[in-house]
Amino acid sequence: MKVLAAILALAVAALATALWAYRDIPAATLEARYTSPASKFIHIDGVRIHYRDQGSGPAVVLIHGNFSSLIDWDPWVAALEDHYRVVRFDLTSHGLTGPDPTGDYSQERTLALTARLIDALGLRRFSIGGTSLGGTVAIHYAAAHPERVTGLILLNPGTLEGREMTRQGGVPKAAYLLEYILPRALPAAMLRSGFGDPSKVSDGLIDRWYDLWMREGQRQAQLDRLSQYRAGDVEAVIRSIRAPVLLLWGEADSTAPIRQAQQFLQLLGNAPAVKFIEYPGVGHMAVEEAGEATGRDVRAWLDARASSPGG
Repeated sequence: MKVLAAILALAVAALATALWAYRDIPAATLEARYTSPASKFIHIDGVRIHYRDQGSGPAVVLIHGNFSSLIDWDPWVAALEDHYRVVRFDLTSHGLTGPDPTGDYSQERTLALTARLIDALGLRRFSIGGTSLGGTVAIHYAAAHPERVTGLILLNPGTLEGREMTRQGGVPKAAYLLEYILPRALPAAMLRSGFGDPSKVSDGLIDRWYDLWMREGQRQAQLDRLSQYRAGDVEAVIRSIRAPVLLLWGEADSTAPIRQAQQFLQLLGNAPAVKFIEYPGVGHMAVEEAGEATGRDVRAWLDARASSPGG
């Protein structure tokens, strides 16, 4: 019995140590660390949304991918803000926006919050873009609001890949252990697997991703978002797009493989114009890995559209 008691005591001590090591980071600490002079917060339907609204000119709305934050759009903002108004925001369960008090992370709730934020900022007609999950949100918004979207920019959209997640039934129950224990090695491995060249993943990027994942309530919120995801009839939604499209894809994307680009091009047959650019050696996290190159191409596409007779 003494041996058993000793083992149990060690187990409890080990668990307590692990919980302490992987404890949540207060939101105020992260806001002090990761806000910039451009950061603003707005309350939309009970959610305090972190956003940045920079530059002036034709508006462009950018939506980040899963596990990411608005900060990862920095290279695109640098490429655009001298001639465009660039609006980006942290989705719920991400960045400095954090958990949704309703616990609803469905596509419908995400789209509703996105639409209300856009309305609150007074945007009438604009281009909208996104990567991975953000690409899916942008597609659904463009399909639902064709009268407001002047262009759709998609970078490694995870839209078709999301069908497989729905078929597999979402998140394994064991994944909820991450609410309590989340080693820094996990975001590091995810980032490296998302880059075509893993050596380009910086310690600073890993630290930021890890910190924002560790925000109080964020881990459960992110897992809830994954478990609530339902792809729906994404093919029909893509076919309904009537805005000009810029489709950008990393050739080394292992999450949404490059072969999906051809499926997208076929499904986008009703769009008035589609430009496709492939990036050799670039992985799924192309904003983080090739932000300057992709940002230049987005700027060129927007400039060309602005100078064309149809705008």
